[in-house]
Amino acid sequence: MTEPGRQDDPVRMQGRTAGLVSRTVAALIDTFAVLGIGLAALLAAAAVRFMVAGPPFALPHLPPRISTACGAALAVGYLAGSWLTAGRTAGARLMGLRVAARSGRPLGPGRALLRAALCVAFPWGLLWIPVSRHGHSLQDLVVASVVVHDWHGRTSPVPGDASRRARRLNGTPDQIRSQIRRRLR
Repeated sequence: MTEPGRQDDPVRMQGRTAGLVSRTVAALIDTFAVLGIGLAALLAAAAVRFMVAGPPFALPHLPPRISTACGAALAVGYLAGSWLTAGRTAGARLMGLRVAARSGRPLGPGRALLRAALCVAFPWGLLWIPVSRHGHSLQDLVVASVVVHDWHGRTSPVPGDASRRARRLNGTPDQIRSQIRRRLR
């Protein structure tokens, strides 16, 4: 019988392709982040209108088409900007994921923007992950990107290279456990 959680050891998962559940949870967290940013923008617009025109304080009412377009543009900007600057969104950071090109390099502006637009327009592309032999979503296939487990943010996202590099930087799982035990003493 194996130890509980041994197969999900972060060192062993480091650099491996992320699965459907972790990517879906990250996407849900990002959805709430975008909703929060949108609400903050509406509150800021209402505050400016209140200061210029006076009472009453009320949120702007936008037609459905305009609010949908603004929400989609905000989501695309959030995703593309996050992937360009940090290689991960807030949800991906919480779930220990990173997005990169298959070569292991960060996504360029065009690929990040295209991937973000595809993720917003076709979020169900994540459902291809269990079908794909390599765990890629449809967006990953179109843009040639990969989403990997990367808790430390300092390893290469190429699956084989990341596992070797994580062991070199952090040690083997047994070495890490002994380091933790020493620190707890």
